[in-house]
Amino acid sequence: MTDTDHTMREIYLDNAATTRVLPGAAALVADVMCNSYGNPSSLHHKGFEAEQLIKAATRSIADSLKVPEETIVYTSGGTESNNMALLCGAEARKRRGNHIITTRIEHASVYQPILRLEELGYKVTFLPVDGNGLVQPDTLKEALTDDTILVSIMAVNNEIGATEPIAELADIVHKHNPDTLFHTDAIQAYGKVPIFPKRMGIDLMSVSGHKLHAPKGTGFLYVREKLSLHPLIYGGGQQKDRRSGTENVPGIAGLGFAVKEWFAHAEEYRNRMYELKERFVSAMDEVPGTTVNGVFADDSAPLCERIRKTAPHIVSVSFCGVRSEVLLHTLEEKGIYVSSGSACSSNHPAISGTLKAIGVKENLLDSTLRFSFSEETTEEEIDLTVAVLKEVVPVLGRYRRS
Repeated sequence: MTDTDHTMREIYLDNAATTRVLPGAAALVADVMCNSYGNPSSLHHKGFEAEQLIKAATRSIADSLKVPEETIVYTSGGTESNNMALLCGAEARKRRGNHIITTRIEHASVYQPILRLEELGYKVTFLPVDGNGLVQPDTLKEALTDDTILVSIMAVNNEIGATEPIAELADIVHKHNPDTLFHTDAIQAYGKVPIFPKRMGIDLMSVSGHKLHAPKGTGFLYVREKLSLHPLIYGGGQQKDRRSGTENVPGIAGLGFAVKEWFAHAEEYRNRMYELKERFVSAMDEVPGTTVNGVFADDSAPLCERIRKTAPHIVSVSFCGVRSEVLLHTLEEKGIYVSSGSACSSNHPAISGTLKAIGVKENLLDSTLRFSFSEETTEEEIDLTVAVLKEVVPVLGRYRRS
């Protein structure tokens, strides 16, 4: 029996898709559902009790971002937050122009609403990125026009972990026109890289709870102070008329718990994940035919410095001659769970626009997996995964398609 025979233990390396809910958050959710079940809009004590839970969560989130509490709007998750930012943001500025700028590497929950805006008559510019997945500031400067009303650039790419220079890009936009809205999809960034929207010039910022050990179906949109948006969802006027519908009190409480817990240890967690990422990327040299995407291969700096330019939790690896779906299920048989790209689109397989945008060779486009870590990932799990890859990749490569 080889060492890799022992990998039937569960090794979860798909944390960019979702994370395990913290036991404390899960317990709080259950308690709120069963005991603090009042409607936060009700005037009696049970309603007040629910309202206080929301306020406590809001304090934790606002503290983590160094922003006023009134800038937080709760949503059902990152997809709704992105849709609200883009559709309502464009509507808020439609009298001032009709030009929108985004990138070629955005998540579908940004890309699809923008395509809808294009159908409605807005002009859209899709910025290219370099081989590391980064938007070049000069490219953004050249794309801005007098009609530009909204710019949306993700903070961390969900497939390769590219970390955009958001503060610099937002500054370029606002120097060109202070009224142009700058939105960032921070779903993979929040908690993983330092991000402070008020300091960085971000007008709208989307966050999803389940990427940070909170329950699924939770998230929020940061809306800059004094920025007025028409709601995406109309009804009872909750959240100061910004998003109607009875608040998901249990989910929000769980989100607040997870945020408070994470940010009490955020720097420690980030450093731990960077160490795991460096360990994993270094070991890829031992696996034949592999290419790690988005780690500044064109840079002569030491690997540890190059990795620190990216997000700590995401690694994209191409395996020459091995289909990603085949390798994914081979790893699954060994108890190792990874992704072939954005899990949100897994039911609609297509070649990744991100990989195309960074210039990945055509023969590697359907041979790429995403490995993503959390603070719960261990060195032993990394080493066992590498051992399995060294074992199975050469075998699968013999059965490559012609």
